[in-house]
Amino acid sequence: MPIRILIADDHGVVAEGLKHLIEAQQDLQVVAIVGDGREAVRMAKETEPDVVLMDLSMPELNGADATRAILERDAKCRVIVLSMYAEREYVRRALKAGASGYVVKRSAAKEVVDAIRAVHSGQRYLSPRVADVVIDDYAGDGKADLLERLSAREREVLQLLAEGRTGAEIAQRLSLSQKTVETYRARLVEKLGIRDVAGLVKFAIQRGLVSLD
Repeated sequence: MPIRILIADDHGVVAEGLKHLIEAQQDLQVVAIVGDGREAVRMAKETEPDVVLMDLSMPELNGADATRAILERDAKCRVIVLSMYAEREYVRRALKAGASGYVVKRSAAKEVVDAIRAVHSGQRYLSPRVADVVIDDYAGDGKADLLERLSAREREVLQLLAEGRTGAEIAQRLSLSQKTVETYRARLVEKLGIRDVAGLVKFAIQRGLVSLD
């Protein structure tokens, strides 16, 4: 039985490259490729992959929250997060969301096949550059990240705001009333101690909820 893999990445070229790499292996099979976090959650439900390769910065729903949603539905699934970044902030978010692996995109070609086999057999896989960061982190202080104080829904609203959506668009996308969206926005301002939307956008970019590319 081949290991079934779902690829979630909003860069078509990267996704195709990964597919090519994976399908060159006898024991691995790509079941689907999707371009945003919400679609990743939907397709994971539909195709029931063994392993999901998840880009951390994705439109609609970021990789960490998509990971959390997939694992809540299917605890057997393993998620490997792919990211441009090796910084502590990003790695922590991915592992907190339940990812079993974290691969830095620059080294993905070398590592992704090993990572898939490792997490499928129940191990954890971290890019060597990331492993040091994580070890340092556990040795360091466990100061709470502001992002973790937000509910999943608040993070969703924050991401959509940072992607430049209006209150009306967010309301429509999340099937909420505009008044509810305003409430969420006020809560974000209060919880994060940020006074304006520009500040929220900056915070979301710093925390890797949205990417700049």
